[in-house]
Amino acid sequence: MQETQENIAVSAKPVIEFKGVSKVYNSGTHALNDVNITINEGEFVFIVGASGAGKSTFMKLIMREEKPNTGNIVVNGYNLPKMKHKKVPFFRRTMGIVFQDFRLIPNMTVYDNVAFAMHVIGAESKNIRLQVTKALSLVGLGEKARSMPNQLSGGEQQRVGLARALVNNPSLIIADEPTGNVDPAMSYEIVSLLTEINKRGTTVLMVTHDHDLVRDFKHRVIMLDKGSIVADNAGGKINENE
Repeated sequence: MQETQENIAVSAKPVIEFKGVSKVYNSGTHALNDVNITINEGEFVFIVGASGAGKSTFMKLIMREEKPNTGNIVVNGYNLPKMKHKKVPFFRRTMGIVFQDFRLIPNMTVYDNVAFAMHVIGAESKNIRLQVTKALSLVGLGEKARSMPNQLSGGEQQRVGLARALVNNPSLIIADEPTGNVDPAMSYEIVSLLTEINKRGTTVLMVTHDHDLVRDFKHRVIMLDKGSIVADNAGGKINENE
């Protein structure tokens, strides 16, 4: 068994790599300091830390909304600091993104909000129908396909956002405080869905301030503080003082 586990570790494919990454804004704020992280294919990782710890900058760098001052970042095989601007939209299509504030298009139905992500990449109509139906079924909203966003609860709107992130079968899901605007019961449901998606092979990276969720789901936890990594633990272990 030990040999098998070692073989798995050796064959693990990095999905996100930060090497010596620092980010200083024009204001002089040191958002990240010499960060080194490797997140492998199939992992579920929580990113935690107090306000101002560097979580938002970390996510912006992964999505290539910002570039580091020093160091290198590779995500899904793309070298982000060296990437030309015109390549950024293509890079972002390799991941699904779930936002705290849902970001649904209010005058589109649930179905059309999810389908929009496929129209953008020029998918065929037949494939769109198949994938949208599948994604909505996965998040338990098959019967809400023709509903408008304002007819849904906050938790249901977040599940639509999750379906939209999943519909193009990304290898990586980025969830930025996805439970921030829903109640505790729905928060648990959202992370349960992300965990099930992860079990199917999708890498999941989730920023959260909810330590109860982190403890309950027992995934890998990376803790940031003042721009530096202060802990990187398996099994939902976090500093009780944070």
